[in-house]
Amino acid sequence: MTGDGESRTVADEIAVPTFGQALRRLRDERGFSREHLAYSAGVSASYVTLLEKGERGNPTRSVVEALLRCLDTMIPLTATDRRHLFDLAGLRSEDSPTPEELLASLTPDERDALHLFHPTLAAYLDVCGNVLDANDAWYAALPGLREERNVFHWLFGNPVAKLVEADWQTEARLYVLWLRMTLGRTPDDPALNALVADLARYPHFRHYWTDNTVEFTPPVRNLRLRNPNSGQTREYNVQAGPIQSETYPERIVLLLCLPL
Repeated sequence: MTGDGESRTVADEIAVPTFGQALRRLRDERGFSREHLAYSAGVSASYVTLLEKGERGNPTRSVVEALLRCLDTMIPLTATDRRHLFDLAGLRSEDSPTPEELLASLTPDERDALHLFHPTLAAYLDVCGNVLDANDAWYAALPGLREERNVFHWLFGNPVAKLVEADWQTEARLYVLWLRMTLGRTPDDPALNALVADLARYPHFRHYWTDNTVEFTPPVRNLRLRNPNSGQTREYNVQAGPIQSETYPERIVLLLCLPL
């Protein structure tokens, strides 16, 4: 049996993380004194002390952002640390991650895997349909998407999409369903709302969106793509699944199209 001192140490090691503990760790890693952090963030040193000891309630968003800005000046914060601090403060991040931030969160092995999938068409998309990265087979089979960079804008706004997608209407409907269900899970997401507003300029998108059909898109389905030059059609088995990212959970999708 361990003594009381050792028991307290073990209990401390498995304690539930708090905002104060995370703030203290980040401050210590950067060699900031409480006074320096407080002055730079525009709060009092006593307030920072109380936060770190857990003797004050959760700080406001403006205070957290000010603390993050100060910490960032010495050693840039990782996206994981930033999100963790907001989560511990009970705050949701108001900004959606940019495609650049999502791409940066992918590991080198995850990005290299795209090229190992060849001849399978492989790409990482975000929930807004932005192509974060893709292999050459993907871009060769879907001409114009490398420049468009967004599957929704390509599908509804690029004339070549109707030549390439042998079952364009089916695909257009499935993509709208995917977007509708994604927005249903996060209705306040500013990036998703901005995307829907932007896509409203396309008549076919408005048609499928106002249909109000609610249905889950299948994770596995078949897809027929046509070569616009030769007219030859090839069938693929499409598989999609989220990347398990700690920094941006459920924001990145791996899309694979396996030749049949």
